[in-house]
Amino acid sequence: MDLEFLSRLQFAVTIAFHYIFPPLSIGLGTYLVINEAVYLKTRDEFYRQATKYWVRIFALIFAIGVATGIVMEFEFGTNWATYSRFVGDVFGSALAAEGIFAFFLESGFLAVLLFGWDKVGPKMHFFSTLMVCLGSHFSAIWIVVANSWMQTPAGFVLEVNGQRLNPEASLRPEDVEHTRAVIYDFWAMVFNPSSVERLTHVILGSWLAGAFLVLSISAFYLLRGKHIRFARFSFATGLVLATVSSLLQLVSGHSSAEVVAEHQPVKLAAMEGQYETVDSASLSIVGWVDEDNQQTYSVAIPGMLSWLISGETQHEVKGLKDLPGDDFIAERHPEAAPEDYPQLREEHYWPKVHYVFQFYHLMVAIGMALIALSLWGCWLWWRGTLFDLSRKGTRIFLGVTVVSVLGPQIANQVGWFTAEMGRQPWIVYELMRTSEGLSKVVVPEQVLGSLLMFGFIYALLFALFVFLLTLKITHGPDIEEDETEYAHTKQLFKQ
Repeated sequence: MDLEFLSRLQFAVTIAFHYIFPPLSIGLGTYLVINEAVYLKTRDEFYRQATKYWVRIFALIFAIGVATGIVMEFEFGTNWATYSRFVGDVFGSALAAEGIFAFFLESGFLAVLLFGWDKVGPKMHFFSTLMVCLGSHFSAIWIVVANSWMQTPAGFVLEVNGQRLNPEASLRPEDVEHTRAVIYDFWAMVFNPSSVERLTHVILGSWLAGAFLVLSISAFYLLRGKHIRFARFSFATGLVLATVSSLLQLVSGHSSAEVVAEHQPVKLAAMEGQYETVDSASLSIVGWVDEDNQQTYSVAIPGMLSWLISGETQHEVKGLKDLPGDDFIAERHPEAAPEDYPQLREEHYWPKVHYVFQFYHLMVAIGMALIALSLWGCWLWWRGTLFDLSRKGTRIFLGVTVVSVLGPQIANQVGWFTAEMGRQPWIVYELMRTSEGLSKVVVPEQVLGSLLMFGFIYALLFALFVFLLTLKITHGPDIEEDETEYAHTKQLFKQ
């Protein structure tokens, strides 16, 4: 059993399970702010009760998210002790900021959000909802800042045995255990080259997750003929959030690709399965990577990749066979002859190209499908048939929407797989290899045992989550059935 593989697998399992919940918390928190703002505007008890229903869903998601997030902090110390020492100054600052800005906001106002409906005024309760929403966003900000620093390190110096080393200098493997990354410019660390684009992408993905959860549950009620007015209102507001978020996500994805092209060209080449350097690079729609023969077979749009990263169809894009560059290889392997460079690149500096390619294109495909579904809903809304269940097209649309809740979840997961696997073999890009960050005293059997234990516990947690969520959906909102037609809600959006 390989210690590195098991340690990576354990972290992947725990963080992938945890990441089901934070995007839902962020997205649903944003939706709660919108809903409660409608209540403040109208002072209609219906909108208050509608918001209270979604607060109950939010509380369940938030609780499971907190419980599953604690594990990863301990994993850093148990499985990745060398890495933890290396990035302790950087991560300590980011996680301390998360605790101050995010945790205190969430913990301070969560009780008011959950239990303060009849104990504080409407404006104070709305303020509490807003603070909880901001707190969940602040958590995302500082976690993504820390992760983005791993992708594009900035604002630091290296200290080897207490002596400063230029960050651009090659760090010798034998010195890694005694090296620390020390912040010298906090804001350069926060606004490292990829943090803003990656944070935008994560937040929009979270809004999509929350919006499609609302759409899915609302569509379920509509198809069952239950809680009609509530479902119509929730679906309409959820559709607005989903449409705006999905279209903005398209722009954000383009911006993120530009950053990857500039700062992580190896990852970009892996995402597109591009082995050869070309003057006009095509954008693959779907395909298959033959890693053994270093060939990619795909349906592609000629020149589109070059255009996406430069605005011109004639723009050189480096292929994996030329990445990393000769200067980098010569610096890291001074004893190697130039004819050895291709083998060194493939063996030491390329990620698993096929997996990165497939995960990336699955994310893009799901993103485009979510845009199409949102626009389909807007088109039905514009035609006045969004809730006309006598029409087959509407019933099909609502049926697809019920299962669409899985779309953002899968896209968020494979997007992170792309980002993390595409960075390999580095745990901190071009500074520390993943294999160098492992704990020295942990043995594979220990990691395997804890992996099986976490898998069992998380399976129980997920079953509990599904059971409780099903109960809440089955119970529905505490609103007396009101068959008021959609014109009431439509009029609200015109105001």
